[in-house]
Amino acid sequence: MASPLIEMREITKHFPGVLANDRVSLSLDAGEIVALLGENGAGKSTLMNVVYGLLSPDGGEVLMKGDTVHIRSPRQAIDLGIGMVHQHFMLVPPLTVTENIVLGNEPTRAVGAIDFKQAREDVREISRRYGLAVDPDAIVRDLPVGMQQRVEILKALYRGARVLILDEPTAVLTPQEVRELFEVVRSLVGEGLSVVFITHKLEEVMSIADRVVVMRDGRVVGETRPKDTDTAGLARMMVGREVVFRVEKKPSTSGSAILEIDDVRVLNERQLEAVKGVSFAVNAGEILALAGVSGNGQTELIEAITGLRKVAGGTMRLKGVDITHAAAREAIAAGLSHVPEDRHRRGLILEFNLMENIILGDHRQAPFAKHGVLNFVPITEVTRKRVADYDVRTPSELVKASALSGGNQQKLVLARELGRDPDLLVAAQPTRGLDVGAIEFVHNQILAERDKGKAVLLVSLELEEVQTLADRILIIFEGRIVKEFVAGEASDEELGYYMTGGGGDKLSAEGEEVMVPDGRADA
Repeated sequence: MASPLIEMREITKHFPGVLANDRVSLSLDAGEIVALLGENGAGKSTLMNVVYGLLSPDGGEVLMKGDTVHIRSPRQAIDLGIGMVHQHFMLVPPLTVTENIVLGNEPTRAVGAIDFKQAREDVREISRRYGLAVDPDAIVRDLPVGMQQRVEILKALYRGARVLILDEPTAVLTPQEVRELFEVVRSLVGEGLSVVFITHKLEEVMSIADRVVVMRDGRVVGETRPKDTDTAGLARMMVGREVVFRVEKKPSTSGSAILEIDDVRVLNERQLEAVKGVSFAVNAGEILALAGVSGNGQTELIEAITGLRKVAGGTMRLKGVDITHAAAREAIAAGLSHVPEDRHRRGLILEFNLMENIILGDHRQAPFAKHGVLNFVPITEVTRKRVADYDVRTPSELVKASALSGGNQQKLVLARELGRDPDLLVAAQPTRGLDVGAIEFVHNQILAERDKGKAVLLVSLELEEVQTLADRILIIFEGRIVKEFVAGEASDEELGYYMTGGGGDKLSAEGEEVMVPDGRADA
């Protein structure tokens, strides 16, 4: 019997106060897709970071085709044919696609200068070979996240990867981009590659994996195949209990308007109009979902509402108070909390510890500060309570936020923002990177805010999340609100139709109602 392509035996890894991997064993055969499934903090990424040479194990060994290998750096892993695409991409935004792909392995001329013509040809060739279409001359920062991920995969393939580790690869992708990624993964396996697919998304596991290995609390707790189980069975194995996939929601008791947006226009970084005269209101006791494909103005709109971007026109009011030109601090003081879509850029200061991150935005106010001096007794008490309430898995409130897993970082942001007891919660991708158990918890917390009479503006790429939580749904496309639905009125297919511009030809230049070919009228 042939040896596995790669095998991890009894891998153990400690961090201060945490046993991240406890004698974990895992194998991968040639041409196989293994899904590594587990909750946030289960030890999945730690194990793969050991294999990729980013971490040194405290015990155990890694074998390639039956021979023990010592991987002390990513360079050694790459030389062994192991490539890794991280959850947070490792690209250089100002460089081109070609420059990112060949970085560190550039073709050179006889005199030692980089041969950019050959580099572009190499990128075109590997792109054609694997069916991963990219523009070699595009600037990476201008690409959507799905295309950036494609660049990351090509970068690994350019370096000769035969084992590809994908760490939470769908966390920032739209449903269409997920389908495209799965087609890419299947084609790569057809070329003879092997893939480790780190995830916590059960439907994706059922769709893509040949074999599923489940981790919990740093250990492997089970192994199965999709044909032998279902999502409920995987959830039980992963979380250790029954999981409710769709939370129960009481009927909405919508009250007066908390947030009023009137003809708001917002510019993007290129000074082009990203939000084009948007008007709506979010009422007390209501969850209003803003649904759209990434890049259609929702990011700029949310940043304007939360004081992170200037408004080019229109007005915004929070409980009757004009916040059109309010800074982020003023918006918080007016009763707004914000769960940002990018927790690293907007949600946390990664080099701050958990206590410092929990009080961000409130650090000037009692009881956390007096006469400009921080009071650590209430800060410690509040941090410990919120960390416990939101199941943020950490050995101490003194560790840096950068030491937490992505999912636990997200829960830390939620603990701070919901702990503020806001009048308006602006939640952008609130469950991005969370496992099924944590998603259930977060959904219940958001619904609790709504049931307390708070207003919630939800922005999500997950249609299941939108359908589960929303009382009303607004579809945004190319910076305009193109359709409104009440809860339960539209299928995922109908929402997707409008999100991708299907209703665009049904609007006159003035936005008036026109007849569509099947005789229906749309606004």
